[in-house]
Amino acid sequence: MSYFKNIEKVNFEGPASTNPYAFKFYNPTEKVAGKTMEEHLRFGVAYWHTFVEDGSDPFGVGTMQRPWDTYSDMDLAKARLDAAFEMFEKLDVPYFCFHDVDIAPEGSSLRETNQNLDTIVGIMKDYMKDSKTKLLWNTANNFTHPRFIHGAATSNNADAFAYAAAKVKKQLEIGKELGGESYVFWGGREGYETLLNTDMKLEMDNLGRFFHMAVDYAKEIGFDAQFLIEPKPKEPMKHQYDFDVATGYAFLQKYNLQDDFKFNIEANHATLAGHTFEHELHYARVNDMLGSVDANQGDLLLGWDTDEFPTDLYTTTLAMYEILKNGGLGKGGLNFDAKVRRGSFEPEDLFHAHIAGMDSYAVGLKVANRLLEDKALENIVTNRYSSYNEGIGSNIIQNKTDFHQLEDHALNLTNIEHQSGHLEQIKATINQYVLTTFAERK
Repeated sequence: MSYFKNIEKVNFEGPASTNPYAFKFYNPTEKVAGKTMEEHLRFGVAYWHTFVEDGSDPFGVGTMQRPWDTYSDMDLAKARLDAAFEMFEKLDVPYFCFHDVDIAPEGSSLRETNQNLDTIVGIMKDYMKDSKTKLLWNTANNFTHPRFIHGAATSNNADAFAYAAAKVKKQLEIGKELGGESYVFWGGREGYETLLNTDMKLEMDNLGRFFHMAVDYAKEIGFDAQFLIEPKPKEPMKHQYDFDVATGYAFLQKYNLQDDFKFNIEANHATLAGHTFEHELHYARVNDMLGSVDANQGDLLLGWDTDEFPTDLYTTTLAMYEILKNGGLGKGGLNFDAKVRRGSFEPEDLFHAHIAGMDSYAVGLKVANRLLEDKALENIVTNRYSSYNEGIGSNIIQNKTDFHQLEDHALNLTNIEHQSGHLEQIKATINQYVLTTFAERK
């Protein structure tokens, strides 16, 4: 059965195309900086938002019209799988991602849940034999069910801790079976509402123990995926232990996990933490911890995780600038952890949304590459810090000075001359690159 029977395979037709089911800027075979767009961008479809999301929000019930929703239980899981691989083929995406509960319903026991997963994974493997689309990463949902009301690895209840560990164990096994390139940990309820009833040290120590056990088990079964932590502030807990990259990096260093993990950075999570997307990417990159990206955007007028498809070209440009400077994303990719708006309820909107997101990152890739080729931003930064290239600045960088010498230098200063930051000019330059990259270059 075809769930998108009126949609053919989406092809690249160029900026002049008026076909709503065509890429205008994403040309998967076009080479940029020695690699194809497909190799650079490594797009992934998020199973949960695309095939499970029903459009409900805190103020209203679901609105999505999905032809597969006529089924239930395991029949629904199988129908979603059929729809997923039809969409993967028509979008020609290289990757997809999922939580365990996205692909199969939970049973009356963990044993029954695992049996459901085994059934669906078996069918999924058959699809993957004939499909180019591979598993970017999978994860365990340890936050939705009431058993995780007080957290999972940070729960005050040891039974909840054990249940969460068993779910992750199963997902690591599935990740290996399906050839997953990465594995993500998102601590949906790993945090607290109040310190009045919380033993923070015990909870964080247990979270460190949990991650070490996961690392050990992955090595035991020979699963060599890149482990990723996905930072997120505020939702759903008032204080999340994975608040942002800096918080997560400090945690990994404290528990000696920094060699086993990198970060999966989501744009909307960055803004919820009070950062820009490029800040989180940059912080991870300069610490050699940038592993993968959840490509979406938030609404700055709303205070929650809206998970919109990315269409802001300025943001995609600065994101790709960091990713290119990182040398790519290794085993990671650009996963569209994004959902169509509640009013965009027709199945066709899923294609429109992904096309918009893929085109937006293709633009970002080409603009960022031009900025790097011309060293448009790098030269600005180099010049701004030129005082460290010689004299006292050079001594500081080379650790050849101390407070005594610095005081002697400062006492002889009569004036400190500064140069302008030229921020407005810099932003105008970026605008110019965005607007002219796809114009004919003479």
